[in-house]
Amino acid sequence: MIRIAAVGDVHLDESARGRMRPALENVAEHADVLLLAGDLTRHGTVDEAKVVADEYRDLPVPVVAVLGNHDHHDDRPDEVTAVLRDGGLIVLEGEGAVFTIGDRTLGVAGVKGFGGGFAGKCGSAFGEREMKAFVGHTTEVADRLRTALEGLDTDVKVALTHYSPVPDTLRGEPLEIYPFLGSYLLGEAVDATGCQLAVHGHAHFGTEQGLTPGGVRVRNVAQPIIRAAYSVYGVEPANLEPRVAHA
Repeated sequence: MIRIAAVGDVHLDESARGRMRPALENVAEHADVLLLAGDLTRHGTVDEAKVVADEYRDLPVPVVAVLGNHDHHDDRPDEVTAVLRDGGLIVLEGEGAVFTIGDRTLGVAGVKGFGGGFAGKCGSAFGEREMKAFVGHTTEVADRLRTALEGLDTDVKVALTHYSPVPDTLRGEPLEIYPFLGSYLLGEAVDATGCQLAVHGHAHFGTEQGLTPGGVRVRNVAQPIIRAAYSVYGVEPANLEPRVAHA
């Protein structure tokens, strides 16, 4: 069994320096890898990214991250990414990372994702240029996720996003904002590529557990939902079973 720890929406800034670290020192006792599902900073500044890098650097397990919308707010995502990578984090945007864990291989593919809505109640690339750009970005990002997942030849595949691939994990959020919390196109990418688990954040008032239409388990690991430094899930090639829960 591969043990995957995950959390999102930690929203760190200088005032939160040192908050996460005590709960992370022994993460290897519970997990083989730690996934960060975006919104690592509060406003996407380089200084905030340095706090994140310091909190998660030199851990005894690999740390894999995607950015979230907060991490883009200061319009410096490339610089934020560079700071995180300098701290030893693996930051994905349309790429995959492969890890050997015991006699198994784990592949993680990551993108930020974007909004757009869900089947039957979603935006379409029609009308104003702004609307076409909105839906076009969602389509582009979902295609990058699909390509990254297809490129993984591993025993276990995990999709890591900030935005949700399903509406299930948004229950508790106002219906009016569902189109801004995720897209069914991300779920289609997950279902088409043999994933065992999809992990996301972003929905602070949502629900932890959901399923794609194809039956892949989805977990909303936004910290306001899991209320812990991370949750841990045990994954086998043929199935996923929720494991420990919170650290």
